[in-house]
Amino acid sequence: MLQILLGYRLKNTFYHSIQEKAQTKTKQLAVLIDPDSLSGEEALRSLISRCNEAKVDIILVGGSLITNGFWDTCIETIKASTDIPLVLFPGNIMQTHSKADAILFLSMISGRNPDLLIGKHVLAAPMLKKSGIEVIPTGYMIVDGGNITSVMYMSNTTPLPADKINIASCTALAGEMLGLRVIYMDAGSGAQNPIKADMIREVKAQISGPLFIGGGIRTPEQAIETCMAGADIVVVGNAIEKDPSLVAQLAQAVHSLNK
Repeated sequence: MLQILLGYRLKNTFYHSIQEKAQTKTKQLAVLIDPDSLSGEEALRSLISRCNEAKVDIILVGGSLITNGFWDTCIETIKASTDIPLVLFPGNIMQTHSKADAILFLSMISGRNPDLLIGKHVLAAPMLKKSGIEVIPTGYMIVDGGNITSVMYMSNTTPLPADKINIASCTALAGEMLGLRVIYMDAGSGAQNPIKADMIREVKAQISGPLFIGGGIRTPEQAIETCMAGADIVVVGNAIEKDPSLVAQLAQAVHSLNK
């Protein structure tokens, strides 16, 4: 009712796509691009070319800090170079762009920082409405990956313990009951350890929406294990920054489960 009164309806194109694939157990690979980690347009074009060749399913763009002024150019270059859906994975309210296909509107439900639960969202909402891009309410859960990552430091939150499966599953369930349509579990960029399979399995058993899993995934074997445990979308960023040739290997591994 409130959405109707505001004259605003959520677009559902991208969400319906990932929801349909999750329901049919079609696994997807998302490549996370942090504009701050790129050396320039040439490196970006090369990476996007690899994504096209490997038939990557989703490109996420975002980072804990964007300091190099490359944000707009990054988004525009990607949109001009591929038809792969470009989805924003914002580290702050300034990381928006009208040319993106969608944005994961992250509410950090694993922490108790009110700014990241609702505070920053109030500031971002008018900009997102004006932009016209698809907004996907997302429950964001940080899981301990064995070291302090940028997202842990910048968010000023304590991650979920890696072995507390019940806390993770109840947190995800509560997020979905609150209306969050997607759950994104993240060990963080550069995490030593990916999220354990038994935690992924239990979280997936509790929710009905798509499940993103990222952080610490460096090999095709880890990507497959993550998918088999219940991830609908595997997200890889840091490993690909270090070795772009992994794009093809990871895509082939994830997509092999769909045959």
